Amino acid sequence: MDCKGKETMSVGFSELGIEKDLVDELSHQGITEPFEIQKITIPDILKGRDVCGKAKTGSGKTIAFGLPLLQLLPASKPGKPTGLALVPTRELAVQVCKELEPLALKKGLRTKAIYGGAPIEKQIDFLKRGVDFVVATPGRLIDLLERGDISVKGVEKIVIDEADRMADMGFMPQVEWILRQVEVDHQTLLFSATLDGMVSGLISRYQQDPAMHEVDSREVTVAEMQHRFIAVHEMDQVKVAAAIINSSKKTIVFTKTRWGADKLASKLLQENVTAAAIHGDLRQTQRERALKDFTKGKIRTLVATDVAARGIHVDDVEVVIHYDPASDAKTYLHRSGRTARAGGSGVVVSLICWDQELEIRKLMRRLGLKQPIVEMFSNDERLKNLIVWNPDLEAD
Repeated sequence: MDCKGKETMSVGFSELGIEKDLVDELSHQGITEPFEIQKITIPDILKGRDVCGKAKTGSGKTIAFGLPLLQLLPASKPGKPTGLALVPTRELAVQVCKELEPLALKKGLRTKAIYGGAPIEKQIDFLKRGVDFVVATPGRLIDLLERGDISVKGVEKIVIDEADRMADMGFMPQVEWILRQVEVDHQTLLFSATLDGMVSGLISRYQQDPAMHEVDSREVTVAEMQHRFIAVHEMDQVKVAAAIINSSKKTIVFTKTRWGADKLASKLLQENVTAAAIHGDLRQTQRERALKDFTKGKIRTLVATDVAARGIHVDDVEVVIHYDPASDAKTYLHRSGRTARAGGSGVVVSLICWDQELEIRKLMRRLGLKQPIVEMFSNDERLKNLIVWNPDLEAD
């Protein structure tokens, strides 16, 4: 590794080589000091090197690749972008594009999110008018490539964001097919929470002597999370969830199925909890509205399925509730990592019905957790402040 999460002296974006108009726009947004991943990757990106960054979601990756690329990116011709970012989910495509758009405008560049679940005709119309930097999910981009509505032959700057998620979701063959369509010399940037397995293969095949950077960001580990395992009665489970949600500002609740997410969101609304479901069966506009309302605090709760939640990147989530138990330790950690982001603190709550207890105890052993499962009803005062409450003091 060229750099591994070392403390660097206090520097601003100007010292990293970012031009004044972009620095001013960041300052206007209240962003004045670079995150660690930005400090260590931006100089190499500006030099034109391929860069591989190991950093988790929420570490500031979008600005890390977006700033220098927009500074370097040449203007394009209609349907022939010069910059491309591949991302695993629709929500992430929208968020990346939204974050980079004001910066792109400072450089006279146009950026657009291309993803499935939205009318393809509108996206084609944007491409015909000219888009310099495209942020795309692999499936929709391939659709447009096969139709001849876009060409990536002349792309000079490529970003593969959240490569580990691409692998988890089975998108690697599509990603590699897209990369093979590029015909000119280009700079490739890859960001991922892990660099093993299929991600390692992608690096070796599609990057040239990349600068390797790793951030010792606060990886949300089992030991750092506040875990609460609460036994509930099935008839009281919704009310218990509502009591927990009402004691926090932002909560994400996980269910196993799309139907379950819709049903729970509806029941929470009956308990006077502002909630919205987010899953793959919803129209893209509905998903975007729910995420926007949640980010802005108009609703307290998102009720999400595991796959849909992969596109949710909100820093100040205080509580994650496993309404339906996680199927394995990896899923538990993926879900739970939605809280305690960016150095914050958070609580992870599992609601357990009587017939789920054995499976939960197995999961706890795999995670190395030894705390008790404590029975509670919805009128229990402890639900109002689960951070302070210490389950280890309870008798099992």
